[in-house]
Amino acid sequence: MKHKPYVPKDVAGKLAKTFIQNPLTMVLGIFLLALGYISLEVMPREENPQMVVSGSTVIVALPGATAAEVERVIVKPLERKLKEVKGVEHIYGTAMDNVGIVNAAFFIGENKEDSNLKVYDKIMQNSNMFPKGAMNPIIKPLDIDVDIPIVSVAFFSNDKNMSETDLYDNVKTMQHYINGLPNVAVTDLKGGHKHQFNIEVDINKLAGYNLSLGQITQAVQSLSYNVPNIKNRTKDNEIVIFGVKNAIQTIEDIDNIIVADYFGSPIYLKQVATVTDGYNYQNFQSAQISIQSDHSFSKLQNQVTLTISKLQGTNAVIIADAVKEELSKYKDMLAKNGINYVITRNDGERANDAVNELVFHLILSIIIIAILLIFVLGWRESLIVTFTVPAILAITLFVAYLSGQTINRITLFAFLLSLGLLVDAAIIVIENIHRHYHSVDSAHKDKDELMIEATDEIGAPTNIATLAIIMTMIPMAFVGQMMGQFMKPIPANVPVALVASLFVAYIFTPYLAVRILKRPKHNEEHK
Repeated sequence: MKHKPYVPKDVAGKLAKTFIQNPLTMVLGIFLLALGYISLEVMPREENPQMVVSGSTVIVALPGATAAEVERVIVKPLERKLKEVKGVEHIYGTAMDNVGIVNAAFFIGENKEDSNLKVYDKIMQNSNMFPKGAMNPIIKPLDIDVDIPIVSVAFFSNDKNMSETDLYDNVKTMQHYINGLPNVAVTDLKGGHKHQFNIEVDINKLAGYNLSLGQITQAVQSLSYNVPNIKNRTKDNEIVIFGVKNAIQTIEDIDNIIVADYFGSPIYLKQVATVTDGYNYQNFQSAQISIQSDHSFSKLQNQVTLTISKLQGTNAVIIADAVKEELSKYKDMLAKNGINYVITRNDGERANDAVNELVFHLILSIIIIAILLIFVLGWRESLIVTFTVPAILAITLFVAYLSGQTINRITLFAFLLSLGLLVDAAIIVIENIHRHYHSVDSAHKDKDELMIEATDEIGAPTNIATLAIIMTMIPMAFVGQMMGQFMKPIPANVPVALVASLFVAYIFTPYLAVRILKRPKHNEEHK
């Protein structure tokens, strides 16, 4: 009587039957491993996931008003209007003399561009609520993507004769070069002092000439900026352009500014004030650095810190390396001017070390699993299960790359979390194949048929068990606020890894088992 071939009933057996003797199965396995390796190399790396945080700061100036007046006519009306904007979670208002500031924070996850547009539309629609004399509102969007730097560089001078403003000017030049690098979002200087002319007004002389501080300010401002060009056309249709160069270049230029006219006699600024060439000492923010060498620290000295932020979704490792390379180009030039630098923060290097450490621990975990399986099932079975782990991770990495994710500490945690789960399906399949191989009743069965039957038997319960684990991860995807954004890679990657583990177990485990496993001798005796 001819033996009737086994007909699989579950998707597990059908996949095993399709790929068990397919010559493209091994090609598919190699392709998946290569795809995972490429994804690991090209995926952007960063230390922390970038979260979508929306918010806006509205600044309205009302010159001459007290803090109480600003609160009554600027801050409170503005707070009431911003509460009408959909998606706003918190509103914080601050009133000071001459200016009011209102911060609107949106719920975590709200679209940044849409949120800022809503705030702008609401203020423009109600611009008549501000009192006469109020200046046009300034709306500054909150951008957490670029507010947190990934690289910080501290510049300091070994030349005692170099002033703080000269150091700042040199670092400002470096900022221009760094800002031109690809995927650099924002660069900022902290701790430096800009060059400026300082005017110290003598209040007694001001009162003697019957002048106000506002007159002094207006006179200086009238010459402190380039006069706008005037464009017109002549009868011959020729363009006529008038331009005035910046009138303030030296201390003498400021001294000779006419601030008022007293009975036909001009009153110059030098008659009521003292002008000096210095730095913006009203900026109280400064920074100092101490360099460690030979287990000792140098004396504190002034420094200017250049911070670099990246665009969202870009590779922090590549950007940090590009910054280091750009700095090395100008290292000799800086040293010639007596300026040195130290990289005080490098998130790209930390992110790269974290990814490399994960890969090391993944390999270590795979080796531990393989050793354990050797003692439980045998070295051949262990070899088969060991192959499935990198194949599953390769699929998960590729899907994460397609979905625009980055490799960060939470993504790595998701991979480590799923590592203990994704080998379950392969172990279940290989264990059932192992049982059939050592069963006397299966001695007469064909190898391929035995593999298909063993895989098909555990298909339904394995699918249900995996689905149950996936269901435990789904609620995490609906967690809101900052925690939901921070933990988003877990529900995005763990279910993908579990689904991939099923397909890899049903396709590659029978394929490798039929070629690697050997039946015991007692099975041959009962044929």
